[in-house]
Amino acid sequence: MKVAKKRSAVNSKVEKGKIYSLEEASQLVKEINTTNFNSSIDVHIRLGVDPRKPDQAIRGTVSLPHGTGKTKTVLVLCPEDKEEEAKVAGADYVGLQEYIDKISGGWTDIDVIIATPSVMPKIGRLGRVLGPRNLMPNPKSGTVTDKVGEAVSEVKKGKISFKLDKTGIIHASIGRLNFQSEQISENARELVSTLQKMKPSSAKGIYFKSIYMATTMSPSIQIDPKSAL
Repeated sequence: MKVAKKRSAVNSKVEKGKIYSLEEASQLVKEINTTNFNSSIDVHIRLGVDPRKPDQAIRGTVSLPHGTGKTKTVLVLCPEDKEEEAKVAGADYVGLQEYIDKISGGWTDIDVIIATPSVMPKIGRLGRVLGPRNLMPNPKSGTVTDKVGEAVSEVKKGKISFKLDKTGIIHASIGRLNFQSEQISENARELVSTLQKMKPSSAKGIYFKSIYMATTMSPSIQIDPKSAL
């Protein structure tokens, strides 16, 4: 009953059917948390595109101005002459064959994998392990590059990747509960702005169909897309 009462109390703070501005939602989301840990704050954006069409299958990256509040563990797969560059930039793991063998054995204790183009043929067979976990390096997400130091630095500073799912929704973590409301709204606005720039020319009708924000295990708050642009 204690948990039910707590959930009931936070549910009452979100007006049913109301569409909030981004600023209102960024403040309210901090008040409706029911967990006793520093929950992540996520946004879910439904776009008016068809994910089955290659030119509308949106995928990319964005550097959040205030980061995500989480330190990401980065693995760099590269030849020996790039290892020092990756280490200096702050990569947690650097190497090649050793980590290919570990991943083949099921090891995926990392958040991001960055690889140089030259090693991609060697790690292609890892797709069955990395693919389902969205860990496979991809040029569109900036994780296949010769500039490994720069790529590592961007990830550590708050660069995130996003991908349209099969239902036409972008899911992204944009902060933590201990963020100030202004930081939450600024991170969300940066993501929305990036998606706006990526609007396919073939997409017709309303582009931002809906935007919702929520913390881990909290009720969701609907946001007026116009307020996020």
